[in-house]
Amino acid sequence: MASITGFGGIFLRANDPEALYRWYEQHLGLTKSEGSFAFPAPTQRAQIVFAFFRQEDAYFPPAQKAMINLQVDNLDGVLDRLIQEDVTVDPKRESYDFGKFGWFTDPEGNRVELWQPATTD
Repeated sequence: MASITGFGGIFLRANDPEALYRWYEQHLGLTKSEGSFAFPAPTQRAQIVFAFFRQEDAYFPPAQKAMINLQVDNLDGVLDRLIQEDVTVDPKRESYDFGKFGWFTDPEGNRVELWQPATTD
C-alpha cells in the first residue's frame, strides 16, 4: 500500500518573500537554493511533529495560521546570538524530558519556535 514517508516542508505566506529569505539567511544561517531552504534529511536529530491546534489556542498567536519549529543543536547559543543581532526574542525558555524550547519573532511578525531535542545518550 502507498504511504506517507515523511514531512515534506513548511509553506508560509509573506508580504516580501525575498526580504524574508534574506533575513533568515542573515540571522539563522540558512541558505536559499532553487527558491526555498532545504534541509538534508540525514541531519535530522529527532522526530518531526505534525500537530493541530484549536483556533483559539494561545500557544502561538491566533492570527498566525502556522508556526515554524526549527531544530537546533544549541538553543541558548542561537537565542543569545539572535538577541545580540537585535532580533525580538521571547525571554521565556522551557525544558522538558524531550528537549528545550525558545521563540523569536521574524520581521513579518511570525512567531518561530526553536527546539533543541534531548540527547539520546
